[in-house]
Amino acid sequence: MPETTSDILLRVEELLSYDSSAPLIFSSGLFLFLFAGFLLIYNVLRRATTARIIYVILFSLYFYYKSSGLYFLLLVFAATSDFFIARALARTERPAARRGWVALSVAVNLGMLGYFKYTNFLADIANDLFGAGFLRFPDIFLPVGISFFVFQSMSYTIDIYRRQLQPLRNWLDYLFYLSFFPQLVAGPIVRARDFLPQIRRRPTVTREMFGVGVFLILTGLFKKAVISDYLSLNFVDRVFDEPLLYTGFECLMGIYGYALQIYCDFSGYSDMAIGLALLLGFRFPKNFDAPYKSATITEFWHRWHISLSSWLRDYVYISLGGNRKGRIRTGFNLMFTMLLGGLWHGAAFRFILWGALHGVALTLHKIWLAVIPGAKPSGAQMNCVNRVIGIFFTFNLVCFGWLIFRAESMQTVELLFHQIVFDFQADVIPQIVTGYVGVFALLAVGYLLHLMPARLDSFVQRTVTAAPMLLQVVMAAVLIWCVMQIKSSDIQPFIYFQF
Repeated sequence: MPETTSDILLRVEELLSYDSSAPLIFSSGLFLFLFAGFLLIYNVLRRATTARIIYVILFSLYFYYKSSGLYFLLLVFAATSDFFIARALARTERPAARRGWVALSVAVNLGMLGYFKYTNFLADIANDLFGAGFLRFPDIFLPVGISFFVFQSMSYTIDIYRRQLQPLRNWLDYLFYLSFFPQLVAGPIVRARDFLPQIRRRPTVTREMFGVGVFLILTGLFKKAVISDYLSLNFVDRVFDEPLLYTGFECLMGIYGYALQIYCDFSGYSDMAIGLALLLGFRFPKNFDAPYKSATITEFWHRWHISLSSWLRDYVYISLGGNRKGRIRTGFNLMFTMLLGGLWHGAAFRFILWGALHGVALTLHKIWLAVIPGAKPSGAQMNCVNRVIGIFFTFNLVCFGWLIFRAESMQTVELLFHQIVFDFQADVIPQIVTGYVGVFALLAVGYLLHLMPARLDSFVQRTVTAAPMLLQVVMAAVLIWCVMQIKSSDIQPFIYFQF
């Protein structure tokens, strides 16, 4: 039956309205459909620089509106505030006044982040200390991706303060940078000095860029919609919700499953973001580099969420003095930086504990390197045996951190450990594997692909990149069909949307 006018108007209304239960995400069919239409007009506007910039800004704001509603105005405010602060900062020569301007930028950005992200958390602490009702606040909605665009905007003004960057003269260019939809809601955190020179350059997509972009979009979609979502819905969430219903082996596999889930979810988003940007003629830095291959905790943070870890290093750790002021101060700087990194992830004590764990681990590794002759900072410098031992130890340390990160309470952590230590039930492992054959198959596939040698991974990428466009279309169709076969009826937002 053909659609009536009212049906068409209803569909248009759905497209233009915000639904908090159905955010627009990269792995949804609606986004892929909208992006295809967006790309057609984008290609027409390649030579019309100003029109192209305005068009991308409008689509980016629409994309953010479909994720956070009217809070897209917060993004516009952040872009306006730091644009004018940066202009004033560049015109100012007196050191005290320059410090004042950059302090204002940091205060505005952290003020927004603090209000939306930490007000309820602090109110809960106050009410626990001084009695229920001591502080009353309505539940405050957390705009999607606020932590990402706030850090990105602060890096712009700080770089100008350090005289490492010249301010933009056109507000539209800065709004374009801050709102660019591929990396808007979950990174990577793109530095202004890397991105700004690309804005007014005529976008050129080479055959190699197109092929790599398609490859990254497909791999990201596979990681998110096939591995991460399936593991989450069919195993990991169940184990963490009711640990006592599962054997110790299942609880251990639930922790290992979450380690793979969060990696596939977040790196899948980053892959798709980088791939989408390539199709538009923009290059983003790499955000993940097989982190579970790391043989030390320091190497892990060189491979995991690279854009955040490098941001914390450059704007927090080094600003505090880095490793230039002795071992005790270095340890303090590492702990403070990682505690801030943990708090960045969310307003809960478990994120602070997670940051503290990594801060202690990094500090101990620094001490190890200083006092043990011949100790290596990364696995690439180790012999094969030490590297395997290091990978095993580092992976399990990271998984312990993920347990704290994922568990809703310390009671859940205790219950999972109790099951693993006192109720492992190794004799029923074959039955468990048989009962969860899909889960364990995806666990095996996910970890095998992750641990694949870098040369083999590069070979696969080059092969897909060089394949005829028709073959790439067929691969995309097959992958989308696979996603449709196993996807849940509910939209599964990316984990890092909450940060």
